Amino acid sequence: MIRIGILSPSSIALNRFLPSLIKTDQFQYIGIAAASPEEWTGEATEELLIKEREKADSFQKKFGGKIFSGYRSLLESEEIDAVYLPLPPALHCEWGIRALEHGKHLLVEKPSTTNVRDTKRLVKTASNDGLALHENYMFQYHTQLEEIQKKIASGELGEIRTYKLSFGFPHRGMDDFRYSKAMGGGALLDCGGYPVKLASLLLGDTARVVQSRLNDAPGCEVDLFGTAVLENAEGICAQISFGMDNAYQCQLEVWGSRQTLIAPRIFTAGAGVKPTLILRSSSEERVLELEEDDQFRKSIEAFGECISNPVLREESCRRIQKQADLIEKIRTWGND
Repeated sequence: MIRIGILSPSSIALNRFLPSLIKTDQFQYIGIAAASPEEWTGEATEELLIKEREKADSFQKKFGGKIFSGYRSLLESEEIDAVYLPLPPALHCEWGIRALEHGKHLLVEKPSTTNVRDTKRLVKTASNDGLALHENYMFQYHTQLEEIQKKIASGELGEIRTYKLSFGFPHRGMDDFRYSKAMGGGALLDCGGYPVKLASLLLGDTARVVQSRLNDAPGCEVDLFGTAVLENAEGICAQISFGMDNAYQCQLEVWGSRQTLIAPRIFTAGAGVKPTLILRSSSEERVLELEEDDQFRKSIEAFGECISNPVLREESCRRIQKQADLIEKIRTWGND
């Protein structure tokens, strides 16, 4: 049994991670760390620290486990084998490396870090120490992606012409960390990472960025929306769009020579949701209802498999670095 702790009482840890974790038989939840005053990023007011502790208390009431007074306390604990890191992206490198240096396997929320240099550091530390590093892009473990890949491979859609991917949502308010440059915000690092990840999976190892554009707005310090084009060695393209000041979209379109396949909930089909696939040709349209799946639980289980299998650990690190490389190319396009 792998003993795991959580670094920070975030809402995703409470509402998504722990409900999925307790369904697995690989992990034992030990506890959660609330930041100490010296670890707090920003102004560590008494009010904010009290709120942090209250959040940790809500974890304990619902799931049990210990409350560690400070992130370092959890990392130094011999009761912990692995760490789930749901802090804002700008803190992933610092606390991820600290976790690895304390011998803890690391499940980090996406993105792994905010830049390719820091991701290299994270990957190198994990590889050198023989530790698992897993980036939590959950959608790739949902059975709907398996179904889509089967239809592509079967030739049912014909020859693939283009992939179109979009993920975006309405403005959430400037107090959200996604709109803070210091916290690693921006549409590319947040919602943009999803279509980049899926485009890479669909196009294969030769996927590369051939065009991109990021857009901001007056008074906003991060990119609000953007587009990019990726292609592989066979010349197949993926057109991606993303944004956090947009009408909601969460869609994959696979345009083939015979049919078009549309997946309207490709990234967000959580537990309890039955996703659908739309198959459209010039003469008919069919809607297929798929089975629900727990993609968060399956991502946690994939992390557990990385811990026990050195080959999977190496592959996970390779994919994390590939994702960071593609994101960096999109971010810096035109600056070469």
